[in-house]
Amino acid sequence: MGDEFQVNGQNSAALFTLKLHRGDGMALVAMNWKNGKPPENFVGFAIEYREPSGDRFFALKNRLGFPSAGSGVDPNRLSTLRSPIQKFRWVHFPRNANLPGEFTYRVTPVFMNDQDELSYGEAQEVKIELRRETYPGQLNVTYTRGFVSSQAFVDRYESVAPISKLLPAKANDGLKFVPTHPKAKEALAWMGFEAREAILDVLDKAVADTKAQVRVVAYDLSEPGVVSRLEKLGSRLKIIIDDEGDHGEPGSGENQAEKRLSASAGKQNVKRQHMGNLQHNKTIVVDGPKVQLAVCGSTNFSWRGFFVQANNAVVLQGKSAVKPFLAAFENYWNNDDAAGFAETASVSWTDLALNGINAKVAFSPHSKLNALLQSVADDIEQRTTSCLFYSLAFLYQTPGVIRNAIAKVTKEKKLFVYGISDKRVGGIVLQKPDGNLAPVFPVALSKNLPEPFKLEPTGGGGIRMHHKFLVIDFDKPTARVYLGSYNFSVPADTKNGENLLLIRDRRIAVSYLIEALSIFDHYHFRVAQQEAKKAKKKLQLAKPPRKPAEKAWWAEYYTDGRKIRDRELFA
Repeated sequence: MGDEFQVNGQNSAALFTLKLHRGDGMALVAMNWKNGKPPENFVGFAIEYREPSGDRFFALKNRLGFPSAGSGVDPNRLSTLRSPIQKFRWVHFPRNANLPGEFTYRVTPVFMNDQDELSYGEAQEVKIELRRETYPGQLNVTYTRGFVSSQAFVDRYESVAPISKLLPAKANDGLKFVPTHPKAKEALAWMGFEAREAILDVLDKAVADTKAQVRVVAYDLSEPGVVSRLEKLGSRLKIIIDDEGDHGEPGSGENQAEKRLSASAGKQNVKRQHMGNLQHNKTIVVDGPKVQLAVCGSTNFSWRGFFVQANNAVVLQGKSAVKPFLAAFENYWNNDDAAGFAETASVSWTDLALNGINAKVAFSPHSKLNALLQSVADDIEQRTTSCLFYSLAFLYQTPGVIRNAIAKVTKEKKLFVYGISDKRVGGIVLQKPDGNLAPVFPVALSKNLPEPFKLEPTGGGGIRMHHKFLVIDFDKPTARVYLGSYNFSVPADTKNGENLLLIRDRRIAVSYLIEALSIFDHYHFRVAQQEAKKAKKKLQLAKPPRKPAEKAWWAEYYTDGRKIRDRELFA
């Protein structure tokens, strides 16, 4: 069972189905009622988990509880055995997700009688391995946590000391900033999650393999852990650093990094570049006798990229996977203008030649003749048959064929579409499953939050949702993911230096799906908070209907077409 990324519950006596989906550092727990509808006294699911080789189960927690006799709200997180999850799916981040072996999840239906007493039905138990490496030895998908604006961050770290003790106020201060938060080491590891760990591990391996050559293309470059490791490489490093806009201003982190790396690697090995607009890649390539690794994705090498924003980074292994990235680096190094690079072979799709994984990469900028943006839009619009999930920074700042394609498939009732993007600095647009767009603003901007929620930090100015990925038909053999530094816009296609990957693989599609759901649900709850505040209501769990006009919490999952699809799609 250890190699399976989707596992089903086998208890025929249970009244519901259970399906676990393995993500990277997280799991999607999905349930559905087996026959007809649940009874009206069904009030949700209790979820527990046991770690590999563990001797006990731990109950997941819920911030929402049932209204008490005095209509008060418990400020504490409550066990789902007492405050069940009133949803048909839940994304869980185990505290120790990198433990080897199988995690056991136990899900139990919870019922409530007329005296508000809880009782429990037959449970489902499922085991699944949550090891961190997606395809060991070949490809690893990693994420930052991206939850600075979250109750979890407040509980763990903001309650101890302000965020100013963890993060520099300005990007230009990045290379000189030293955190003074009492839990800085733990907090930064939690915030950076697996992406930060994986990127630093690649650099550590590059340093250790003393014959390895390293090639880096960096948009933002102001994180001291990255720059100090690059310095250790000496003349084995060649690096291209973006110089557009703020990056070229006196005192910028990128200028500081250039000065330091020119001293360690030699001026001849450090280049500044912006192509037609931006050199927007975030790539690291290590080519040595012991190590062949390539890093790509959306994660910038900065404090915000690692610790504030929601980002992904993919680590590829092996000579065949590294080869296209080395070629692209040389083509960038030899062509400072978009037109010159657009004539190179790097702009065409190149197979990464991974074993059993259908993956290819292409680099921007393209010319009008070999541009890729329209082909991606066509894939969305013409070949989506089940569902589309997207997490796209800048989508609502860049109208065009991708936005049009998403709008078109959203109108298709048979398709399930769920997505998120930023609309302006400080604002986010959530594409809800009902097809409506909802603006989401940081809860920290509201001082009167509905109980039991606490004020959250914003993590400074700028966007927090920085992913650039699309997941199409994750539940089909044709599942595929588009990802990279590429913003799915005309500038990304024909002006900027970018990387775009197309991976046709269900395990990887499921990983990105779960990351998408965790972010969507995180911000969707912001909408619920805003709506509760506007309606002057408390966010609480629903008791069974006690009056003729009342409906069970689950009723809309059986009447609303989009909610029905949501309930059925994952379980």
